[in-house]
Amino acid sequence: MSQLDILLPFAMPPPELAPDLLRALTLPAFAALLAQSKLRALPTNDEFSRSLPHEAWLYEKFGPQSSLHTLGSPPIAAAALKSAQLEAQAGFWFMLQPVHLHVARDHLVLSDLRQLDLAESDARALFDTVAPYFEEVGKPLSYGDAGTWFVRADDWAGLQTSTPDATCGHNIDIWMPQGAEALQWRKLQNEVQMAWHSHPVNAAREEAGRNPVNSLWLWGGASTDMPVATPQYDALFVNTDWIRAFAQFGSTCGPADSAAAVIAAAPARGLLVLDTLIEPALAGDWAEWIDRLHRYERDWFVPMLDAVRSGTIERLTLILTNSTQASSFSVTRQGLRKFWVKPTLSRLLP
Repeated sequence: MSQLDILLPFAMPPPELAPDLLRALTLPAFAALLAQSKLRALPTNDEFSRSLPHEAWLYEKFGPQSSLHTLGSPPIAAAALKSAQLEAQAGFWFMLQPVHLHVARDHLVLSDLRQLDLAESDARALFDTVAPYFEEVGKPLSYGDAGTWFVRADDWAGLQTSTPDATCGHNIDIWMPQGAEALQWRKLQNEVQMAWHSHPVNAAREEAGRNPVNSLWLWGGASTDMPVATPQYDALFVNTDWIRAFAQFGSTCGPADSAAAVIAAAPARGLLVLDTLIEPALAGDWAEWIDRLHRYERDWFVPMLDAVRSGTIERLTLILTNSTQASSFSVTRQGLRKFWVKPTLSRLLP
């Protein structure tokens, strides 16, 4: 393997918590990789960006950056449709995901989609209930899986949308779709909410003490004939469905199961996405965030450090992000020979 990039969303602690969080971490391999690497600050987002830094970084690597600025969220729906092995009729498609919106003091907040835990049979029942509303207005739905549906809406190509993770935990008004067709979407969304309000699936969920599925989130709009950039990676290792769709742009794709498997695959240039820090970071569950980083140390950082030291990986680049910032840390075998540079996590301090 020549080069491996590892994208680590939310491995960079928020600036206001960084000193305390770093004191709670014992990550010698990670610290060695960071301390002996070349640091490069990447473009930052503001707190109202419609996509998170790691999402923007991914699309910059796999698609035309101009579309991201125009559409807000990465235009990934058409590729995700193909990745799900569904027929992608020519046109403009969006990702459509069932969600739970909870009521704050005076606004609605999007809950983390990972916590919805929607069974396949329940998702099918909810899908079948609302599909006629979309068909009636010429916006056909396609079912991917319990958590991911698709809608073709050729006349909505101008909508600016936001990713679920960028929106999670916030007042949804700021991140709702914007554009000339936004009112059409809101009308459909309201019809969905009314249809699901007393749905048997939600009645059973509430009886079991679980949050109802009470809305849909629209994002990722993309045309089936959208031009794509030349792929920068020949192999992608990832476990998240929508990120796996980037492999449709010219990379092979495999699971992010183990460091040994990734190293053994030996692509000339590979990208590994480790994204299980997103959920605790969005929830502010920093104890769980710390625990997961310690598991990364054991399962990923130690073997990757060994692979760089042995020359199996010629160059390892870690891309770390939080909600607004991103930095890359690139290290080589030669760089690790700087014995006078002590392992430290201090480069993650603001």
